[in-house]
Amino acid sequence: MHTESLDTRLIPLLRQARVIAVVGLSPKPDRASFRVASYLQQAGYRIIPVRPMAEAILGETCYPTLSDIPSSIRVDIVDVFRRAEETESVAEEAVRIGAGCLWLQSGILNDTSMAVARSGGLLAVQDLCLMVEHRRLADRL
Repeated sequence: MHTESLDTRLIPLLRQARVIAVVGLSPKPDRASFRVASYLQQAGYRIIPVRPMAEAILGETCYPTLSDIPSSIRVDIVDVFRRAEETESVAEEAVRIGAGCLWLQSGILNDTSMAVARSGGLLAVQDLCLMVEHRRLADRL
């Protein structure tokens, strides 16, 4: 179900992105969010964990919300591991901080969140795994 038009948007995004905020990043290595963030970190991206009540994950300082990330850090992609109904406020925050993309992970669909992101000028992706897509496109990055 991957189209060339999707790839023509994802390839430049993944080439140019440097910082990925991971909303809902778990400190537990057996969780998908940890595995994906760890992979992305190893692929050369800086990971910014967004998780209340945590101090650091994967060697990076955690922030309770996207808005708490210092403005000196430019977030290119907001990768979301939250329930679909919790993503609208994340989309609004992603627009507010000037992120480049809102990415809802596999199994997370919320058309309102997609609309909020797009109306704020962000690339909006849902129901895809950022790690899987990066691996699939790696030879073109």
